[in-house]
Amino acid sequence: MKNFVIAAASGALLLISSQGMAADIEAGKKKAAEVCAACHGPDGNSPAPAFPKLNGQHANYLAHTLTEYKSGVRQDPIMAGMAAALSKEDIENVSAYFASQSGLKTKY
Repeated sequence: MKNFVIAAASGALLLISSQGMAADIEAGKKKAAEVCAACHGPDGNSPAPAFPKLNGQHANYLAHTLTEYKSGVRQDPIMAGMAAALSKEDIENVSAYFASQSGLKTKY
């Protein structure tokens, strides 16, 4: 019983602390319109085959990728410049925004 109480309390603390770090989808939408939309489209559904579609991707994947462009681990001169202007909070918000989109849309 003691272990159950400890586990339940730990789980509750984890839930509370993660809610404080929740990304702001509206802020991400605004930042994406400023930084990402020209190449990836306003909703992340890029009309050009040269640019990846971002909508519906996992937020963690997008955040990790942007962080790697920003740090130079991933090499692309255009994306490095775009990611350099983003704060950690911007990256989390933009990633959450694209992840919240309905998913990839294809034309068939």
